[in-house]
Amino acid sequence: MIKHILVSQPEPTSPKSPYFDISRKHGVNLEFHSFIKVEGISPLEFRAQKIKILDHTAIVFTSRHAIDHFFTLCQQLRVKIPDTMKYFGISETVSLYIQKYIPYRKRKVFFGTTGKWPDLVQVMAKHKAEKYLVPLSDVHNGDIAAMLNAKKLEHTDCVMYRTVSSDEMPKSLRAYDMLILFTPSGVESLLKHYPNFKQGKLKIACWGQNTAQAIRNAGLRLDLEAHSGQALSITGALDLYLEQENKEAAPKKAAKKPAAKKTATAKATTATKEKVTATKKKTTTTQTKPAATKKATAPKAPAKAKAS
Repeated sequence: MIKHILVSQPEPTSPKSPYFDISRKHGVNLEFHSFIKVEGISPLEFRAQKIKILDHTAIVFTSRHAIDHFFTLCQQLRVKIPDTMKYFGISETVSLYIQKYIPYRKRKVFFGTTGKWPDLVQVMAKHKAEKYLVPLSDVHNGDIAAMLNAKKLEHTDCVMYRTVSSDEMPKSLRAYDMLILFTPSGVESLLKHYPNFKQGKLKIACWGQNTAQAIRNAGLRLDLEAHSGQALSITGALDLYLEQENKEAAPKKAAKKPAAKKTATAKATTATKEKVTATKKKTTTTQTKPAATKKATAPKAPAKAKAS
């Protein structure tokens, strides 16, 4: 049975996180520990890409990390973003994060409603005249470029941040029944910090097809896979997995109950027999006591007279 799960991400800040719902529903213990960290590239590395930010009229953000490193890099490069710049976010949550750096209400901000790329591309397609700049991590595939090209949108993809292994990791993974991974970088971090890692009974779950492939390439067993193609979140997949596990375990638990009951009955019968035996012994002892008393109190025979 799965009781302890290690999630290779920072702990959610919202108490309404579905992770906490899963913990309460299935009685499992969830621990959060990020296997990777994100760091921005240097101005020198960005210049090497020969990309000019101000040649673009719109910026596309895929995450909060992208927002942080974009504005940080602009500050380092002394690039002043004009008020006419448009911003497109993968979701409303990501778009709202922009107000950390600019007056949100005074800017033109657009976002998708589902948090998925196909939906955002549909929004971007309504602004075909824009020249899009898409800040990305050093680990990405060509899916985004392919979707934008299909809509004939002018865009430039650039690397503004990278993912690296975390410096702090759990000392051991033996205490966990399941490990959840989210990126190929997380898989690399796992193998880097645990070079003698043997999976054994530890179940591995992941989000994303690229992560799944990285796990298989590492020769590890993948027990649970969830990806955007299934329109299913990792928490949704985990909930279903634990639910199925509980159903399979139910007959085994039921089978153990009669045996336990039989053992309890046997113990009770034995205790009853012992009680009856003890009662008989007590009765026998009580019956022999008066005779012993009579013998002790019988009058002594008169002594013989001495010879004259």
